[in-house]
Amino acid sequence: MKESDAVDPARRDALVLGRNLLVGGAAACWIGAPPAQAVATAKADAPVMRTLSLRINGTAKTLELDTRTTLLDALREHLHLTGTKKGCDHGQCGACTVIAGGRRINACLSLAVMHDGDEITTIEGLGTPGRLHPMQAAFVHHDAYQCGYCTPGQICSSVAMLEELRRGIPSNAAADVAATPASTPDELRERMSGNICRCGAYSNIIDAITEVAGARP
Repeated sequence: MKESDAVDPARRDALVLGRNLLVGGAAACWIGAPPAQAVATAKADAPVMRTLSLRINGTAKTLELDTRTTLLDALREHLHLTGTKKGCDHGQCGACTVIAGGRRINACLSLAVMHDGDEITTIEGLGTPGRLHPMQAAFVHHDAYQCGYCTPGQICSSVAMLEELRRGIPSNAAADVAATPASTPDELRERMSGNICRCGAYSNIIDAITEVAGARP
């Protein structure tokens, strides 16, 4: 490098100082007076709160929630009903299944505000340790679980599914499965296909459901 190409130290220091003053001044302007676009974005991101009433396991509950809160998070984080599990959080595993308005749903895919006034039944509302729901007792009897993480959703889904059968609600089964009589193992498997058991206790789950289905008129 030629001597003439070298940057004078004093000039270099002046350039660095100028750059720092420029950046610092811009930051000060930002802090003192944020652009209108930033203000609008902040307002758009502010939560919209709504008061809603739910009847959870027979008890009325009033909650004030961000309208983006899922039913699953409302149950677990706000009502501390942690029996309902968060598995995939994408509606693919069924661990969060609850019964809402008589229908089984994936609580992770449903916003809480969509259920204002609804009756919600979770695993805690089906039975107690001293007085198990028949489906809970059948799961215990047939050892229809291993790790147990999917079990609350499996049981809630099973209870609602048998009610669907009782009411004659068709499944989304393929034609050959739909043509089979209700409560056959193939029909039960098809209707329970939205609930995944990663431990593979499917045969025991079907045995438990079959026992309860056979006991019902």
